Amino acid sequence: MYKLFFNLVFKRMDPEQAHHLAFRWIRLAVRVPVLRTFVAAALAPRYKELRTEALGLRMHGPFGLAAGFDKNAVAVDGMSMLGFDHVEIGTVTAQPQPGNPKKRLFRLVPDRALINRMGFNNDGSAAVAERLAARREIFRTVVGVNIGKTKVVPEEEAVGDYVTSTERLAAHADYLVVNVSSPNTPGLRDLQATESLRPLLTAVREAADRTVTGRRVPLLVKIAPDLADEDVDAVADLALELGLDGIIATNTTIAREGLKSPAHLTSETGGLSGAPVKERSLEVLRRLYARVGDRITLVGVGGVENAEDAWQRILAGATLVQGYSAFIYEGPCYARAIHKGLAARLAASPYATLAEAVGAETRKATRA
Repeated sequence: MYKLFFNLVFKRMDPEQAHHLAFRWIRLAVRVPVLRTFVAAALAPRYKELRTEALGLRMHGPFGLAAGFDKNAVAVDGMSMLGFDHVEIGTVTAQPQPGNPKKRLFRLVPDRALINRMGFNNDGSAAVAERLAARREIFRTVVGVNIGKTKVVPEEEAVGDYVTSTERLAAHADYLVVNVSSPNTPGLRDLQATESLRPLLTAVREAADRTVTGRRVPLLVKIAPDLADEDVDAVADLALELGLDGIIATNTTIAREGLKSPAHLTSETGGLSGAPVKERSLEVLRRLYARVGDRITLVGVGGVENAEDAWQRILAGATLVQGYSAFIYEGPCYARAIHKGLAARLAASPYATLAEAVGAETRKATRA
């Protein structure tokens, strides 16, 4: 039914307008007690065998919503109602900003992909922190906070900009993510170079520790699929050196090879997400796991369309898996289908637990 609705309604709408419309419906539904209970029962069934511990946190399962959908932390409970085991909000910047001029979001339907150049449009870390502080939890879920650089802040002042957001948001985050991999903020990806990344991550870690003293806020970094293999290795080594809690692989890509969509769409600038980034994201994940093993948590994201994609991420080394673009194409049953499929694959596998399956194929390939 959703696919029919998508073709008849959403496909004919501007993608950003369709996003806001769907977002409003989700936020309205979660405000109605009877309706949200019914929706959660239908779309968020819990499988005991999928229960996951990661980053020192307990989750109903391994599958969460990637950053970018709920930039301002206005629908955390709504997304949990739809079955996501964790919700990563953001990207949030220290200063509020409108993002890039519209039109800035494009659907590549034949490729089951999106191109976006949103430019970190968000309310700013002060407003988002206030919203998270005022939130009254309806559904228990893990909330990650993804932070990025304000566009007008020069690269040499980036560390201070991230620290400001950290000081405001760390107390409200179950985990923090430093985003240095979006292609839509000029100069941001330059921060992935280890000589820039080391002082940035060190400063954010110190800011989180002095702001939140009663617990350790896990810190992760999100990297691009366009990094060369040796740079992926360098980030992995740096994460181990600094004692990071995790790496998210991967963000969107600037590559455009092999796309089927019309040239007027594929030529749009911005980050490409969805099915076309699937293989490279999986390659990066395998490389990271071969480098770091179980010493830090890996999060697999990029082209996760179905349960098989999620299962392959787990076998490659991901303890947690995230999706976003496929949610646009699959609709509200997206998370439910992935949970059901993961439970079936685990039951048919030689692994007694989901944790045992994490990295199993990569370990096997490394031994071979």
